[in-house]
Amino acid sequence: MTGTLFLIPSTLGEMAVEPVLPLETCRIAARLEHFIVENAKSARAFLKRVHDQVPLSRALQDIRMDELDVSTPEARWPDLLAPLLAGQDVGLVSEAGCPAVADPGSGLVALAHASGIAVRPLVGPSSILLALMASGLNGQRFAFEGYLPIDASARRARIVALEARSASEAQTQIMIETPYRNGVLLEALAATLQPQTRLCIACDLTLPLESIRTQTVGQWRKSPIDVKRRPAIFLFQARP
Repeated sequence: MTGTLFLIPSTLGEMAVEPVLPLETCRIAARLEHFIVENAKSARAFLKRVHDQVPLSRALQDIRMDELDVSTPEARWPDLLAPLLAGQDVGLVSEAGCPAVADPGSGLVALAHASGIAVRPLVGPSSILLALMASGLNGQRFAFEGYLPIDASARRARIVALEARSASEAQTQIMIETPYRNGVLLEALAATLQPQTRLCIACDLTLPLESIRTQTVGQWRKSPIDVKRRPAIFLFQARP
């Protein structure tokens, strides 16, 4: 029998797990002895916080951690799944939020399915869904676009196309950016979108400095906020 690949959400920042992770998620994470993670150092810090809620089954230094990030070649993925094929349960942990969503773990999950390995997602925070919930924008029809192009002209063209789609389909558009480039994205959105388009900026979700605000682009132009170096989600919905 194969093991189970548990998809374990992590906190969206350095905070206690109790407010955002169910006890059962913590119990499963605490009993596992093998993890696949984006970064071993931050994963160990996360497990220390889990330990404050549910004691780990073994010492942290004895827990095996294999790294999987955007630079990990696909040829390496079967090696990561080998313990599962040998019958051992393994946890997949993202840097923040839900693994395999805007996360390099999605390819590994696909390979697990192809290999006959059971995959079990656990409950925890998703910044994308939390932002959508709080935005007041269309939660029935939405699209997550991830990162927009870095090139300014290509980014502007993409924003124009997404706004047209939003208007024609009443669809909320959701995107992210690395924190140090948040200001560039916000400037591009404010300069490109139509003044009546509603734009939501959700920063530091679940954290002490959480900020969520939805208003028209015209209003944002008059009252911009500083989003530099803050984890943020950007959402907009255009008028039909």
